[in-house]
Amino acid sequence: MNKTKTIGWVRHGKTDWNALGKIQGQTDIPLNEEGIRQAQALAERLATEGLQWDGVVSSPLSRARETARMIAERLDIPLLAPDKRLQERGFGEIEGTTEQERISRWGEQWRQTYVGQESDEEVRERGFNFLQDWLEQAGMNRLLVVSHGSFLSLMLHTLCDNLDKSYIGNMSFSIMDYNGERWQSVLHNCTLHLC
Repeated sequence: MNKTKTIGWVRHGKTDWNALGKIQGQTDIPLNEEGIRQAQALAERLATEGLQWDGVVSSPLSRARETARMIAERLDIPLLAPDKRLQERGFGEIEGTTEQERISRWGEQWRQTYVGQESDEEVRERGFNFLQDWLEQAGMNRLLVVSHGSFLSLMLHTLCDNLDKSYIGNMSFSIMDYNGERWQSVLHNCTLHLC
């Protein structure tokens, strides 16, 4: 008999590069003061909602790792070793550029024409590998995962095809249940804790 497993998907708090509209990718940019406040706000929300989480894991990038640490400390749950499979898409030369710089260099359709970035298939494969390992793990039935915007958008919309396509903002929180056969969205792209 399969027991339902629950995953809480969290995008890290804001960074200076987020504020400037620069793509971060796998460049290791830390949280800024606003990002720290955002992480504290979600941690407080999770502490008062009553759902008991078994642990929190993150990408090894400091903005995700620091967000996860604050959540783990507030909830008094294990902070698991970071997992490289959860890090942001590698964007190559695009990392560190603003939208205007990308348009100037690669054109209006840079998302489709730039070839130096990690493909959807590569990101999806490492995300699914992570999920498969977690699903097979005993005793960790409710897991919080702190990751990144492009990674989360791809994973969320691959697992549940009926989700709205709204932008996954900083400190967004989503919950999905897995019943042994399929994923079901419980909460999608919620930022009520930032209001």
